[in-house]
Amino acid sequence: MGIAGLHVHGTEDAAAAPAAGSDVAPVARLRGFHPGWFGAVMGTAIVGVAASANPGGVAALAQPARTLGQVMAVLAAVLAVVLGAGYLGRFVWHADAALADLRDPVAGALYGTLPGGILVLAAAAAAIGPTWFSPSAVRDLVAGLDWIGVPLAFVMSVVFAYLLFVRSELVPETVNGGWFIPPVVNIVVPLVLVPLIPGASPEVARALLLASYAFFGMGFLLYLLVVTMLHHRLVLHPLPHAALAPSLWIGLGPIGVGALALVKMAGAGAAAFGPVEPTVAMVSKLAATALWGFGIWWLAAAVLLLVHYLRSGPLPYGLGWWGFTFPLGAYTVATLALAKTWDLRGLDWAGAGLFVLLGLFWLLVAGRTTWALRTGEAWRAAAPSAGSEAASSNEP
Repeated sequence: MGIAGLHVHGTEDAAAAPAAGSDVAPVARLRGFHPGWFGAVMGTAIVGVAASANPGGVAALAQPARTLGQVMAVLAAVLAVVLGAGYLGRFVWHADAALADLRDPVAGALYGTLPGGILVLAAAAAAIGPTWFSPSAVRDLVAGLDWIGVPLAFVMSVVFAYLLFVRSELVPETVNGGWFIPPVVNIVVPLVLVPLIPGASPEVARALLLASYAFFGMGFLLYLLVVTMLHHRLVLHPLPHAALAPSLWIGLGPIGVGALALVKMAGAGAAAFGPVEPTVAMVSKLAATALWGFGIWWLAAAVLLLVHYLRSGPLPYGLGWWGFTFPLGAYTVATLALAKTWDLRGLDWAGAGLFVLLGLFWLLVAGRTTWALRTGEAWRAAAPSAGSEAASSNEP
């Protein structure tokens, strides 16, 4: 999902964070552990999901696409284990720094990448797992990840909203694209509940379908609230700091995931809808397409804003760069799904083009992140706080 671009700490934390190349104990390094690290899991897993759909539908590329999907799914799983230990260690040994980030209106939303990464990994398991495991094993794997990710997604969205509600000093310039993360994670929930419907008892299947639509409504209505605030902020106030430029791409995530969820829920609920199933399927198809159309506008606007930022110089590196990957990946998967729904070969090729762009972004961000880890840059608290972000919002 992306991530907002800032690792925000208080003054004390920023001073205590280790400098690049410093020789400090691993436990001490955890104090500067970025709350949005699981954005790397989301961005990597979604590449695997998109690859498993064989963008472009070229038969000769089916096996390479399948292999790429498997590799990316394994890499995402390894990242989830390693980075999950980092989150846990930070809350154990540096709870004050972890909670300070959670309370910050910029950094707090980044914790949504934790359940987001778990749920996108579950989606990858559902899409790619059948190439390795039996249907029952895939179902158990998806269900196990759901038991962790779904409650965390709900709790995170409520807690972050509550912490915003009780802060009285917020200004409009504080609003940023990172606020899309909690809503989009809730919209992902239907995509990981739907795979559990086949083979379930009729009662359980109806309960899963009900929960899917409930989480869709929860996340999508939150998205509408956030997109309204962000549009107001972008029109009536200076653009965000350049470090937050990648966060503007995150708005593409709820669009892509939302369109995909509508199609998947309609297909999975055929038995429950009974005689009105064709109507539900058509309405869902049309709604998903309309939402996808808005994504074209958002993608174009995000590209233009990125060019605007780059005209002032290179973007400052941050883990927020992963915000370029998951949202674009979600929109790519939605495009490929709609190509099949509408049976349009041209739309399938458009999805293939988006997949190529996604791959280029992933290579760029993964390479830059690897370099930052090597130099120690990834462990520094090198970004402004929420207060200074508002003060410097006249950049670039």
